[in-house]
Amino acid sequence: MANTPQAKKRIIRNANRAAINGARIGRIRSFIKKVESACEAGDKDAAAAALKAAQPEMARGVARGVLHKNTVARKMSRLTKRVATL
Repeated sequence: MANTPQAKKRIIRNANRAAINGARIGRIRSFIKKVESACEAGDKDAAAAALKAAQPEMARGVARGVLHKNTVARKMSRLTKRVATL
């Protein structure tokens, strides 16, 4: 257990940040799943619309430091490729 007041404060702050970051990652995953489910259904218009909505969310994840830049670039590339092949 933490001994100093600063260490106790950091534990609380880290728990709060972990909750916020987890919610952000979950939100991004939901947007990605919408694209993937539309692709599996074969609905190109819905998949394109979902991809258009997902891209800014993923970029926001990079800006907030929740996801790595290359991870988002890879995921965007793969999703875009999947939508284009429909």
